[in-house]
Amino acid sequence: MRTSDPTPVSPSLIGHYAGGVTRLVAIALDLVITVVIFNLAISATDWLLARFVGVDVNPSGGSPIWLVLLLGWQFVYFAYCWTLSGKTPAMALLGLRVVRGDGSDLERGRAALRALTLPLGAILFGLGYIGIVFGRRRRALHDVIADTGVVYDFDARAARLRFLMRRPVHPDGRT
Repeated sequence: MRTSDPTPVSPSLIGHYAGGVTRLVAIALDLVITVVIFNLAISATDWLLARFVGVDVNPSGGSPIWLVLLLGWQFVYFAYCWTLSGKTPAMALLGLRVVRGDGSDLERGRAALRALTLPLGAILFGLGYIGIVFGRRRRALHDVIADTGVVYDFDARAARLRFLMRRPVHPDGRT
């Protein structure tokens, strides 16, 4: 580090267990994303059926089938995203990734188990999330059951160094 550089370079957080606030923001954003996508899909389906078949689905009727469909959609969303890359869109935005207990990538079965057990913390009046705040490995109940953990996956220091190392672009397009 140069002495004239006013910002200290901190070590990378990659691989460190993610904190509760970051995880809370990520899950809140993901829940908003899933509900918005679900509502858009139901509205589009309702419009298409009313327009071409003459059937009104009436998604605002309060039927429990909508809750079951929403929960099914959320299971698919989380399990698919975690299987594909270990992160959901909100987790990617915040630099988080789900890994197995040994640090390796998630496979389909473990991602599905984690998605299936995700609501347990809320069902138990929030007690399933205590490990995120007080645990050494910052794991919630669904993490313990699926043997997973959430780690930081964004290396701010490396991104800053890559930005500083970029070569200026000449007017003729050469770097």
